[in-house]
Amino acid sequence: MLRRKARRAQGVDAPVDDPLDAAQERRVRAVLALGGVPQADLPDGVQQVRLRLLERAARGAEAPRDVSAWAAVVASNLAMDWHRARRRQERIGERLASLRQLEHTSGDDSKVLSLAVAQGLDELPDAQRQVLVLRFYADLPVRGIAEELGIPEGTVKSRLHTAVRALRARLHEDEVV
Repeated sequence: MLRRKARRAQGVDAPVDDPLDAAQERRVRAVLALGGVPQADLPDGVQQVRLRLLERAARGAEAPRDVSAWAAVVASNLAMDWHRARRRQERIGERLASLRQLEHTSGDDSKVLSLAVAQGLDELPDAQRQVLVLRFYADLPVRGIAEELGIPEGTVKSRLHTAVRALRARLHEDEVV
């Protein structure tokens, strides 16, 4: 959008949808890679930079003087956000590991149920398993889970509902419950 305005000013009226040119995209990729973002996540990072540039234009904000420099700063911030999210996931894993050490079971029935629940959890998608474990094993409230994962509360509730329904169905199929 920003380049379109610049081209119209130069007399070129060809529509351009991409706010980043090839050189700017390479620079963004380089900043993300140097920031430690894995190769597989680089396309998502580039898309985030594009999105923020488009959002800025949609708000009516003035275009950055140097789009390339602005995009590099945004990419650097995205790399830091990526590392924060990874550390948050590691902390959640550590908390769950410590909770598992504290668990104790007694009797054959509870062992069978525990095994069936563990197998059912393994079959759930990662996002559903994550919120289910945080809610019922870590005993976090929905708001706490949303803050910890950086997602809306409604998303947490939806994932919990779907996960509980799937796990309940699995336990009924196995005739554990």
